[in-house]
Amino acid sequence: MKAYQIDDFGGPEVFRQSEVERPTAGPGEVLVRVVATSVNPVDCKLRGGSDRFDLTPPAVLGYDVSGIVEAVGAGVERFEAGDAVFYPPTLDARGAYAEYHAEHASTVAHKPAGLSHEEAAALPLAGSTAWQALFDRALLQAGQTVLIHGTGGVGMLAVQLAHAAGAEVIAVSSPALTEQTAEAGASRVIDYKSEDVAGVMQSAGVQAEVVFAPPAGPLMRLNASAHFLMMQRRGATMRSLARMAERGLLRPVVADVLPLAEVAEAHRRLEAGGVPGKLVLRV
Repeated sequence: MKAYQIDDFGGPEVFRQSEVERPTAGPGEVLVRVVATSVNPVDCKLRGGSDRFDLTPPAVLGYDVSGIVEAVGAGVERFEAGDAVFYPPTLDARGAYAEYHAEHASTVAHKPAGLSHEEAAALPLAGSTAWQALFDRALLQAGQTVLIHGTGGVGMLAVQLAHAAGAEVIAVSSPALTEQTAEAGASRVIDYKSEDVAGVMQSAGVQAEVVFAPPAGPLMRLNASAHFLMMQRRGATMRSLARMAERGLLRPVVADVLPLAEVAEAHRRLEAGGVPGKLVLRV
């Protein structure tokens, strides 16, 4: 099958088109024909050789999948050939920048009917990260105030999820995304370029019970809990995201859709910053 892999660590230029062996559906697995995938910051870190990850080239990256089940392995009962599904692949050398991908069925969920494959491909990794941060780690409750720092792929989904859960959402965003962030459910949007976040919160007398933020930086002055996340993928999370999307409460923001052949360009654009949403790759 056709795939875009890296044979060494480096910049976006290390991607090359290759012919690799098509995977098969082992026991408990599904084989999926990939319709769309997307680019996440972790892809760039892996490609660059970050020592936080145990990855050795040659490797196929790509950790979002939306596609069609081609075959199921022994013991798989929830899926059959022809089902539209989406999921976040395991972080290893067998990613989804390829025509086919095999994954354990416990991680996979049926694609929400109301989302296109391109939209669904923007949801698994970012949506799971946001869900687990807000509900599994922070135990966000209705009526609480949550401060969401950053409104990229993960942050914008976190705004929607927290708003749907009945929390008051205060978001830190760039001026270009202020209106979009408010429409997603933020009651207050702080412009990080012109406003001091801690100062705004203190002057308004607002205390965030939950902070969705990086593990270090100025926001830690707010004396609120922040968690740095390493993803734990669970099919239950994917099914919860699917239900939210079906109810119209969650919709990923797709900045652009490119062909898989332009994966290097997608990586360049993501690393340059300022992308208002997810960059999706159509396979």
